[in-house]
Amino acid sequence: MRNKGLIIVVLIVAAVLIYNAAYIVDETEQVVVTQFGRIIGGPKMDPGLKFKIPFIQNANYFAKNLLDWDGDAGQIPTLDKTFIWVDTFARWKIIDPVKFFQTVNNRFNAVGKLNDIIDPSVRNAITSHSLIEAVRKSNREMDRADIGPEGEARLYASIIAGREKITAGILEQAQPKLAPFGIELVDIKIKRINYVEQVRKSVYGRMVAERNQIAEKFRSEGKGEAQKILGDKERDLQEITSEAYRVAQEIKGKADAQATIIYAESYGADPDFYSFVQTLEIYGESLNNTNTLILSTDSEFLKYLKGYTE
Repeated sequence: MRNKGLIIVVLIVAAVLIYNAAYIVDETEQVVVTQFGRIIGGPKMDPGLKFKIPFIQNANYFAKNLLDWDGDAGQIPTLDKTFIWVDTFARWKIIDPVKFFQTVNNRFNAVGKLNDIIDPSVRNAITSHSLIEAVRKSNREMDRADIGPEGEARLYASIIAGREKITAGILEQAQPKLAPFGIELVDIKIKRINYVEQVRKSVYGRMVAERNQIAEKFRSEGKGEAQKILGDKERDLQEITSEAYRVAQEIKGKADAQATIIYAESYGADPDFYSFVQTLEIYGESLNNTNTLILSTDSEFLKYLKGYTE
């Protein structure tokens, strides 16, 4: 019975020792083994099951994949004395866990070092370039409100470095300072650039003025085109009206000529009847309620009336 209890105790102790001696390295991790704070051997980079001296040695885990760094946005003046807010971010990784453990020891301290090194590099790069260099990356033609006399958009400056070269310069400046800590700065980018409040109002005012200028230019061109269309319409209308009047007069002239011929032929056949019809028309125009005629009884004008009364 006593032997059985002893065996159980031995098995429990062995299990505890094995559990404390074994450790697993994940694909995204790397391990540095220390004994009383002193590094033992090289870093364990390959994934799998590893062993150490239980209770005496400790396994210190560090990430092997990419890590993120997000800087605090800060107010920085450009080379042309324009104050802007610059917000950057970076990606980094631990390439030498031994150096990393000996210098910064953990990720929290590493982020502090990144802040101390990257922020000044960003400030130096921005203050060494103009605003347009930090904003743009090429001399691609832009739609600008400032139109020259030839009708082409004019650029205020030519891009020499550009945004991509500025960030590459920041990376090149910061990386050597991070190498002693076992850190590799993989990439750094400018996440956002914005004007400070005082400059922003001035820029917005200028943007509004430029857009108003473009709008006024389009309105003027539209009014000119509208007047041209109205002029063409009036000209076409006059041409159509003149042509219609000419055709109408031609038709009317032919009709009058044809009527005259018909009248002449009909009246020539009976002159007395023609005289009678013409006299009746004159009676209808002269004898009405508004006119008063005083004629003698032997007037030729009343010959048909006299003949009727007799």
